[in-house]
Amino acid sequence: MASTLVILLLPLLVSLASASHHYGSASTFTYKGKNPDGSHRIDVRSRETFTGCHFVLNWNCYSGNCGSRTSYRRGTLDSNPSAVGYNRRWCETETVATRRVTSDKPFDLRASSCCWVSNRNHVSSWSPLTSVDLGIRSDTGKPNRSPDIAILPSLRVPQNCPQTYKLPSFDPDGDNVRCRYGSIRSVECSSCTSPSGFDLDQGSCTLNYRSAPADSKAFAFEMVVEDFPKTNISLIYDDGSRSYRTPLPVRAKRQATATMYPGAITPLSKLPLHFSFLVNPSAPSCQEGLYLPRLLPPTPANGARIQAEINKELEIKVKAQASSARIIDIMISGPLNISNHRTTNGDFAIRWTPITDELGNYFSICFAVEAMAGSRIYQSEMRCVVVDVVDQKVKSYVSCSESAMTVEIEKSSFPLLSEDHLRLNDPTNTVCSLQRHSNSTHVVAVIPLNACGTQIEEDDDNLIFTNEITTVDRGTDVITRKHLLEVQVCCQYPKRGNVSQSFTVHRPNVTVWEKGYGRFTYGFEFYPDSTFRTMVDPNSYPLEYEIGSRVFMQIEATSSINNTELFVESCTAAPYDNPNSRPKYTIIENGCNVDSTLQSYTPDHQRQFKFSMEAFKFIGQNNQVYISCSVMMCEAGNPNTRCAQGCINSTQPGGRLIAKREVVTQTSRHLVSQGPLRLKRSAEGAESPVMNLNLNLVFIAGCLLAAVGMISAVIMYKTKVSKVKYQPLPTFES
Repeated sequence: MASTLVILLLPLLVSLASASHHYGSASTFTYKGKNPDGSHRIDVRSRETFTGCHFVLNWNCYSGNCGSRTSYRRGTLDSNPSAVGYNRRWCETETVATRRVTSDKPFDLRASSCCWVSNRNHVSSWSPLTSVDLGIRSDTGKPNRSPDIAILPSLRVPQNCPQTYKLPSFDPDGDNVRCRYGSIRSVECSSCTSPSGFDLDQGSCTLNYRSAPADSKAFAFEMVVEDFPKTNISLIYDDGSRSYRTPLPVRAKRQATATMYPGAITPLSKLPLHFSFLVNPSAPSCQEGLYLPRLLPPTPANGARIQAEINKELEIKVKAQASSARIIDIMISGPLNISNHRTTNGDFAIRWTPITDELGNYFSICFAVEAMAGSRIYQSEMRCVVVDVVDQKVKSYVSCSESAMTVEIEKSSFPLLSEDHLRLNDPTNTVCSLQRHSNSTHVVAVIPLNACGTQIEEDDDNLIFTNEITTVDRGTDVITRKHLLEVQVCCQYPKRGNVSQSFTVHRPNVTVWEKGYGRFTYGFEFYPDSTFRTMVDPNSYPLEYEIGSRVFMQIEATSSINNTELFVESCTAAPYDNPNSRPKYTIIENGCNVDSTLQSYTPDHQRQFKFSMEAFKFIGQNNQVYISCSVMMCEAGNPNTRCAQGCINSTQPGGRLIAKREVVTQTSRHLVSQGPLRLKRSAEGAESPVMNLNLNLVFIAGCLLAAVGMISAVIMYKTKVSKVKYQPLPTFES
């Protein structure tokens, strides 16, 4: 009988175990205006975190007239597909549901189901509640706008490291925002208990972790976010009725217990904020920058305000340091279609492009960097920024080709400026002049990918070329105090493609033909050490070096004519793949070693040149180096060739150059190049004060995504545009 009972209960136990899949959720709403029939339209955004990306909350009408859903968008924001040690599998998604509501009276949406992931405070089911009131406010003349809230899918902290978390709670109406624990069982919360070891300052929405034992189970937080006017206001409804809202008493703003408000003190809106918080075993040190990642510039400050223009890509750069751990990932939470990318120098880039329907909205973007030491994972502080979506301030168009970026900017967008007062990063080359292509209606810049100060960045998948058009008093100025216009131009090229299309930064061999020598090939490669046994894999370019470390290079010629020798007459370094660009650094000149760290090695044969030097960087923002060398082939053993002359120092008496080459004793000079080399970025010093990113300037993130491939040295490109697609409704939680 007992065994029969176990068999009968087993499917139920397995079902309950698999049902533990909820990490938390949050929701906001945005009033979108009236429909032609007089009904109201709102967007309800719900961010939800489960053990899998296919789960989604099912929001039902709990009270009032909730209307009906007319459209639906959904996508994945971030995920962690692995489950190692204290790191659990999770996936965060966002659902944007547009609703048609026939009344502007208050209503409540609620999602109720089971079960939370196994947690320490025994929270089982969930029941997030969203309260909406569309009455016209007497102070703004518009319906109330809800606070914009966000939280990371899962927070973590070592048990011995007290930490403070300022929960994002920006209110576009300027109301007072309060965060409290849920207090109405089965409506706002399941267990309605506050996790031990934490203090909550409700008035500032600040959560303080003090101390708690480590556990593989997380605390489940069921919180409520509400907004209150700063003065007495009334809400006016379509039927002529009114309701009234009063400010929250000062004594209640920082009240630490979960209580409701007496009398008529009713919030304007009520939003759920549910999340998980994991307490890990103790860290060897709580000092930021050792095990706990320390966020460094240019990472924006917590609470920074950033503007994003519709249909323009916003990029937020995040950099972190952990000297005793390895930076492994970044965790993000933000609006639909947000993405994060790891750059090859180990930093991160959060990218998002707002669409036209999001104009005038505000969005919180939160992030934290994670590092690993052994099997332990450590999380940096959580930072959140508020993004204000604005209209395009300057009308521009960017196109990307195989060798240049072309940007066209309508002059009517900035009538007080002309191309005479605008310049690229480096205007010294005549091809970089904005006067060359501009006309009466547009400022036109054709920007080479390897000149005019164009910078190259990259992540695991893309090469990103960037430049800027900025305001100057005179074309020769290097500073300006008239920061009226700043146009950031970028083109993004994928590093990988299919079999017929590929793009690589490694330079191929150079094949030439000359009379008397036939067809021969120059190869320029880097090697990991002085043995020169195995060249560096071309797929690993660009190559990273520590400053001062030795860089080993080999130039080799292959030819069917045996009685020949190779001569390297000169080598220079430049930040672009153009030996004539500036700045330029001379390594070898007239066959003479100029760089003091240069060393040469015994070649295997006469058509080979092995050398090395210490890695360096150009002063300024250039963080890449290309090596270009002028080489030639000569008849071996002939004393009348340039190869036989070797080093010729023009300042020494008797030094002479061969003015005219003999027809069959030596070839013309040929240029070979390789790169880029990158310097591994060292940690910066103390964090400088963070500027307010909402600058008084016109800013364009004019980035056009272009897919580029190379077929027999012919480069094709196409534009990739990421758009939200309407999807069939998935299976909802019930």
